[in-house]
Amino acid sequence: MATAQLRQKPSNQPSTRLDGRIDAVVHAGFAVLMVSSAVRYVMRHSPADNVWTVALAGAVCALYAVTAVLAHRQPPGQRAHQLWIPWMVALVAAWAALVVVAPSFAWCSFAIFFLTRTAFRGWAGYVAGGATAAATAVGLFRMSGWTDVAMLLGPLAAGALLTLIYDKIERDAALQRKLFDDVTQAQEQLAAKQREAGIATERERVSREIHDTVTQGLASSLLLLEAAQRSWPADTAHNDVRKATDLLRRNLADTRSLVHELSAPGLETGPLPEALEHAARQYFETVSVHVTGEPQVLPSEVRHALLRVTQSAVANIKLHARADHASVTLGFLPDAVTLDVFDDGRGFDPAAVPPASAHGGYGLRAMRQRVEQLGGELSVESSPGEGTIIAAQFPLAGIADPGNALKEAL
Repeated sequence: MATAQLRQKPSNQPSTRLDGRIDAVVHAGFAVLMVSSAVRYVMRHSPADNVWTVALAGAVCALYAVTAVLAHRQPPGQRAHQLWIPWMVALVAAWAALVVVAPSFAWCSFAIFFLTRTAFRGWAGYVAGGATAAATAVGLFRMSGWTDVAMLLGPLAAGALLTLIYDKIERDAALQRKLFDDVTQAQEQLAAKQREAGIATERERVSREIHDTVTQGLASSLLLLEAAQRSWPADTAHNDVRKATDLLRRNLADTRSLVHELSAPGLETGPLPEALEHAARQYFETVSVHVTGEPQVLPSEVRHALLRVTQSAVANIKLHARADHASVTLGFLPDAVTLDVFDDGRGFDPAAVPPASAHGGYGLRAMRQRVEQLGGELSVESSPGEGTIIAAQFPLAGIADPGNALKEAL
């Protein structure tokens, strides 16, 4: 039976931890650069100039802290919430004023740039990043006395380069999230397919068990009771009723076995030829069982299939063949085991067998499925008036015995 196993979803925690580490490095870098830039500015300017500049730098730090916390709480891939967009706008505006007034703080632009791109998506991110780069360029160009063009173009080029790199990183992250979602969806679909396949396989198995035991036994009992009804009250009628009663009792035992364990009583421990003979004579009393080759230990699933194929084939002889003689031959080969069920009945055309329906036609299909599931082959040789041979062959190589058939007696 195919079992459906739910697979664990791949975890994105390593990616989350990596993002957190990058954010921590950016924020730490911003703090270090802000402190060093403030110290540098204070040491190079008069106290009268320091007050307002340091106050503006403090405001930038406060706005940065608030915006960083809000951005950290934002789910990946979502736009900034409209309630805290003003905080980001205020930060960019305050930063632009600070870097123009005090270009010593220009090195902090990198952290501001990454924070704006983290907080905003789409055109808003480009505007915020561009404003940061432009303010830095103006501040450095002013510091050069409006003469050094490199101070003007350098931040703009760096901003464009960082934008391209950040966009590439964002596309890769989005692709990774999509692949993660696709893998998760595929795993869920696979688990659902496995469950469906397991259910379908189990239904097929149970239907074969019921067909090969209960259905065949009930059909044979019905034939015996109908024969008894026609000949009642002759002695043969009483004999048919007794046979039908015995067969129904065996079917009841089989049904209870199916309900509790879906296995044949004594199959794992009893001699296989005797089990085949017992199963066959439930439906055809004069059937003979022969064994060829050197008997060997068989996997329990092969034993089970041999028993069920024998039951189904001999039951079909009883129901349809009108045969005088029937035989079952169990053959042991070095790497395979064979089963031949022969009858001298009226035969049929295998190519003209109707499809399975509520009225029958399931036996050959069920036998073939049993054999093919174990990698074997089933063939039917018959023609009208010439009897029938049902031949099954099971390969033994590669079939492991999950049961306790190591002490099988043959």
